[in-house]
Amino acid sequence: MLRKLKLTLDMIKFEHSIFALPFAATGALLAIRESSFAVAGLPAKLWWIFLAMVSARSAAMAFNRILDRDIDARNPRTAMRHLPAGLLSRDFAILFTVAMSAIFVLSAAQLNSLCAILSPVALGVVFGYSYTKRFTSLAHVVLGFALGIAPAAAWIAIRGSLDARILWLTLAVTLWTAGFDIIYSCQDIDFDRRSGLSSIPARLGVADALNVARALHFGMIGALVALSGAFWLGALSWAGIAVVAALLIYEHSLVKADDLSRVNAAFFTVNGYVGILFFAFWAADMLWRR
Repeated sequence: MLRKLKLTLDMIKFEHSIFALPFAATGALLAIRESSFAVAGLPAKLWWIFLAMVSARSAAMAFNRILDRDIDARNPRTAMRHLPAGLLSRDFAILFTVAMSAIFVLSAAQLNSLCAILSPVALGVVFGYSYTKRFTSLAHVVLGFALGIAPAAAWIAIRGSLDARILWLTLAVTLWTAGFDIIYSCQDIDFDRRSGLSSIPARLGVADALNVARALHFGMIGALVALSGAFWLGALSWAGIAVVAALLIYEHSLVKADDLSRVNAAFFTVNGYVGILFFAFWAADMLWRR
């Protein structure tokens, strides 16, 4: 069982939870700030937010691997993933997905009634993404939205209601994720076209797809600027936006239409730093001006 658990965590790329967690934490911290840093039972709330985030992502990733196992088996790049390679069984992956989904719903219920009501909707969004590449090139945006709802969900978890201002952060994460997913999917352009799968690279070609990714990331910076203004944040938040912009420029410098050899560095390494450094600067700004 321990071996299966280790393989499962590898299958769902558990370490990539770092992508969305800092933005969810930013949403939570903005909500705490709006509550004048006086939130009853805050440590417990933060624990349930963390558990909800990790379990929802884990369930979504496992579900995606189950649904795509036949596609992955035909793609040379993904043929050795755990399910097509036989390292884990489909039944075990289903059991893991159900368990993670249950933990997510339970975690949401511990936060407040609105979180409990919205938990099935959130699962519908994160599971629904897995079907989208079968019929729309906007699958990247749907994936982005699946991650983008995390900051708004964290806000609701703290405040018990939604404030429209936090949707700027939802938009920023949606555009950011869609952009880097387009870059990553450039690797599979030939396979997607042969298999009839939808993606921006398959539809437009690599060069134009990279231009779309750049435009989405430019939009992300605009959304962060709007978010900072909406909450009247200070200089450190602007410094954080500048750092994110610099990292995105560097990310795009790593990939060219005729050279995708550094896609993994652009996707995994740079984007990990984007979330962590963004949260560090924004948390410092909010706590410094407390």
